[in-house]
Amino acid sequence: MSLGFETQRLRLKPVVENDLHTLHRIFADPYVRKYLCDDQVFSLYQIKEMLIENCQLFDQHKFGLWLIETKEQNQTIGFVGLWYFFEEPQPQLLYALLPEFTKKGYATEAANRIVEYCFDQLSYQYILASCNQPNLESSKVAAKLGMKQIEERVVNDSLLLFFKIERPIV
Repeated sequence: MSLGFETQRLRLKPVVENDLHTLHRIFADPYVRKYLCDDQVFSLYQIKEMLIENCQLFDQHKFGLWLIETKEQNQTIGFVGLWYFFEEPQPQLLYALLPEFTKKGYATEAANRIVEYCFDQLSYQYILASCNQPNLESSKVAAKLGMKQIEERVVNDSLLLFFKIERPIV
């Protein structure tokens, strides 16, 4: 099973150890930090630890983080993937795009491919995603994917919205 994917405009490639500086650059972007990391700054060491965990997740469970690259310019614009948050029993869908690539449908296109992978290859019965309440763009992406808001929860003094999509009945 290949773990790299393509969509109409994008290539999704599993993040590997050689991607340390690329992933750090994405996480260091103020726009990404605001919405994904509660404005926390991650050090190179923390990103390296994340990469080690990512490789283990791919080896053991066939998921993790994928870099998003445009086919046309061959440019890395963010990442998409599955990661464990909030002690949920299965990983959640997440994505991050550099700000100049938002509002172009890239997040929806990349996330939709991962949703398909979860249902078709990993046999998930549902997928969860969450975002901070003021993150309207992520809420819109969730809606475009067919996800429905199922819960609001306060975590670390932030109101989080939780979304869910169930495996389609065939």
